[in-house]
This record gives sequence, structure tokens and C-alpha cells, in this order.
Amino acid sequence: MIEVVGVGKRFGSTQVLTDINAVFQKGKVNQIIGKSGSGKSVLAKCIVGLHKPEEGKVFYEGSSFHDMDRDEKRQVRQEIGMLFQGSALFDSLSVLENVMFPMKMFASMAKSEMEDRAHTCLKRVNIIDKDKLFPAELSGGMQKRVGIARAIAMDPKYLFCDEPNSGLDPQTSIVIDDLIKEITDEFKTTTIVITHDMNSVMETGENIIFIHKGRKWWQGTREELLGSTNTELNEFVFASALMRQAKKAMGL
Repeated sequence: MIEVVGVGKRFGSTQVLTDINAVFQKGKVNQIIGKSGSGKSVLAKCIVGLHKPEEGKVFYEGSSFHDMDRDEKRQVRQEIGMLFQGSALFDSLSVLENVMFPMKMFASMAKSEMEDRAHTCLKRVNIIDKDKLFPAELSGGMQKRVGIARAIAMDPKYLFCDEPNSGLDPQTSIVIDDLIKEITDEFKTTTIVITHDMNSVMETGENIIFIHKGRKWWQGTREELLGSTNTELNEFVFASALMRQAKKAMGL
């Protein structure tokens, strides 16, 4: 479990996050949604330690991350898997080398063990016999699946996914959503997904946090979302749905 208590973040004189309080639950797909510029990505970066908040704290299993010493923080980071927007695979590394990368950085394993683990992760995301290919030789959906394989290579307790469906067609987006949900259930990870894809929210969101103008504006389940009377939340949800329908009607 990850808990955020009273987190505030400023850049210069600009207050980006204000008094964020939220619990991200183990074994569930926790989603952070909101408009572009609302602060959701900054919140995620505060949680993983890429930004240090000016106010508040982030707790991993009850321990304050920003109060940890260097070795303790390193231990937590080894337990975090990350799927970046656009996959962020290394162009000069093969599929197998990309998946092995975090193990080379953090694990004390023989090369053969790393390769075995990488093959296991690739098989889990249904990537077979592609070891020697390079990212440019893969489709966008396959790149995302390799990115997921790399994210779970260290058997993480926490999985962060930044816009996992960005740039994907609707059918491939469903495959990626299903895969993230399956891995969350299978490994009992605390999964946090940053998204503005309402299809994804309604299919896999179990604990949804809506960020509006740097504040937590609403939190609940997808069932509660449908019955919400929160004005700003409804404007965001239905605007997203209408835009999606319009694009579909135009063949985009």
C-alpha cells in the first residue's frame, strides 16, 4: 500500500499540488485521472521520488519515503516497476536486452539467470521469439508489452504506468488494459495508472482519484463515478466520452 498525506508541490512561485491525501491499494488498479496540467503526473513523480514535495509525506507500507536514508530509498526503488509513456525502450538494445536492463542495474544475478527471467517476463506478455529484434522493428502495441515485461522484470511490489494507452488503437488499448489488470491480480502489486482514457477507467479502474487544479477533487470506484454529482468530474468524464465518440464518427 502507498499512502500520500498532505502532499504539496511548488515550482518557483507556482503551486502545482495542494494538500493531496490518498491511499493507493495493494492488488488493485489505482488510477489518477484529470485534465492536462492538472498535476496528476507531478503527483506520480512525487510518489516515486522524482520530485520532493514541499509539504506532506509519501508512505510505502507505513514508512515515509522522504525520511529514508539512501540505502532504504534504493531498496524501495528496486521494488518499483515503471511503464513509461511511449514505452521508452532503448533503441540500441534488443528486446531481450531491454527487459534485462533493470536486472543489470539492480540485481545480483548471473547473466543466464537474467536471461531466464527476461524470457519468463516476455512470455507472460505474449512476446515470443522476438528476443533479437530492436524496438523500431516492433509495433506500438508490442513495444508497450515489452515495456510491461521490463517493468515486471524485478518482480515489483509497485507498478507505475504513465498513459499506457497513448498512441494505441482502441483494440490494442484493450489488450494493454487487460494485461495490466491481470498482472496486478497475479502479482498483487499496488498499481498506479496515470490516464485520461475513459475506456480504460471504466474497464479496469478500481480506485480512481480525480485531480483538478492541483487538488484531489474526488476519489471512488468506477461504479461510484457513474453516479457522481461532482460537477468538475462529470465535465471531465463526459467531455472525454463525447470527444471519443466524435473521433470515432469521423473515422479518426
